[in-house]
Amino acid sequence: MELRQLYYFVKVAKKEHVTQAAEELHVAQSAVSRQIHQLEEELGVKLFIQKGRNLQLTPVGQLLYKRIEAVLRSLERTVQEVHEFHDPNCGEVRLGFPHSLGIHLIPEVVSEFRKIHPNVKFRLKQGNYASLIKDVSSGDTDLAFISPFPDESEQVTGQIVLMEELSAIVPPNHPLAGEESIVLEQLKDEMFVLFSQGYSLRPIVWDACEQAGFSPKISFEGEETDTIRGLVAAGMGVSLLPDMALFQTQKLEPSRVRIREPKVVRPIGLIRRIDDKLSPVAAVFYAFLLQFFENRENSQSVK
Repeated sequence: MELRQLYYFVKVAKKEHVTQAAEELHVAQSAVSRQIHQLEEELGVKLFIQKGRNLQLTPVGQLLYKRIEAVLRSLERTVQEVHEFHDPNCGEVRLGFPHSLGIHLIPEVVSEFRKIHPNVKFRLKQGNYASLIKDVSSGDTDLAFISPFPDESEQVTGQIVLMEELSAIVPPNHPLAGEESIVLEQLKDEMFVLFSQGYSLRPIVWDACEQAGFSPKISFEGEETDTIRGLVAAGMGVSLLPDMALFQTQKLEPSRVRIREPKVVRPIGLIRRIDDKLSPVAAVFYAFLLQFFENRENSQSVK
């Protein structure tokens, strides 16, 4: 059994197609097919079956894939750690985050970190709640910002680093647009523009509305803060968004109104894989983030 065979096997399992796997590996399709065939002969089992135009793992193939993927991921991380062992300032951090943090927070923390470690590279990946946990637990990312923080998980661990307030947004010509603050109940008769199912901000807004005594009536659903903000600005409804998602970036903007009752916040956590040691550079960045948010909280409490 050769390492190359295992790499080819994992790639075909992920792509479910020999041609696509070969293209990504930059080798001939025949070379991939040959290596898979040799691996099956050596193991004495069938690893794939044809299903339409794609390949599907057999039960024993699924077992092998699960084990081999973990081995190869560990090997890749080991090689990376060896390269970074003497100088963790030259490595790469793979960081996941929800879209709403990409406007302001992620550029800020990456910029501040690179002032101290200018040679560190970042591989950034946006995702929703489920995909962020999946990416960390599978080893595709080292760390991820996430909201809400998972209460119990067998795959990830971490801690809450920030509590962010949500504000109401209304069309510019809305009767409440000039108010300094409102109680959420004042929006009970409005149509809401909410995030789609699967996005963590949706249940936060929904629970806040129910706490205020009503269930929101939905006019539109979206998957990005810019879309929701634009729809509200165009008069399609009202919504609640985190303060970091409300920096002015467009000509047509909704009006922002603080909610004094109930207080609506979202916890933002930082997670890492529970059974995996961070690479040296990722560990340095993790420690930096914890200190960064501690300093931020201390400065705000002084104000």
